[in-house]
Amino acid sequence: MNIVLLEPEIPANTGNIGRTCVATGTRLHLIEPLGFRLGEKDLKRAGMDYWSRLDVTTYSNYEDFLRRNPGAKIYMATTKARQVYTEAAYEPDCFLMFGKESAGIPEELLLRNPEAAVRIPMLGETRSLNLSNAAAVVLYEALRQNGFEHLKLEGRLTKYDWLSQ
Repeated sequence: MNIVLLEPEIPANTGNIGRTCVATGTRLHLIEPLGFRLGEKDLKRAGMDYWSRLDVTTYSNYEDFLRRNPGAKIYMATTKARQVYTEAAYEPDCFLMFGKESAGIPEELLLRNPEAAVRIPMLGETRSLNLSNAAAVVLYEALRQNGFEHLKLEGRLTKYDWLSQ
């Protein structure tokens, strides 16, 4: 799986998404311009000690991303989509794209790729979810559809194991 952040602005969101990527074996793709420096302490704090294990690639712009990932199957998360994210059929190597926090994915990209647009249902007054929450919601649906391939399905034993008996 791949998560693509198009011009992310908030380092804590990118750090949280990076941590989710490490936990799921997902590659992170960052399309510039970024609203922060990759060495920024907020970014590393959110990603914690996982950041060094993150498979991350940066791109100078969207065209650079397309050129370096020819034939990529991209799903674009947006509040403007008709298709709910659970209705899409995600391939194991697909790219889940999220736009910048202040504006989302540019409308011109959505208009060129309406079949690729997916949305997370929300109450009418809600503008959007936090970027890192939205990324986790869509990513875990894509992973679920692919049988959580490569993920450990059995959890560690805890003092609460008696709850499941």
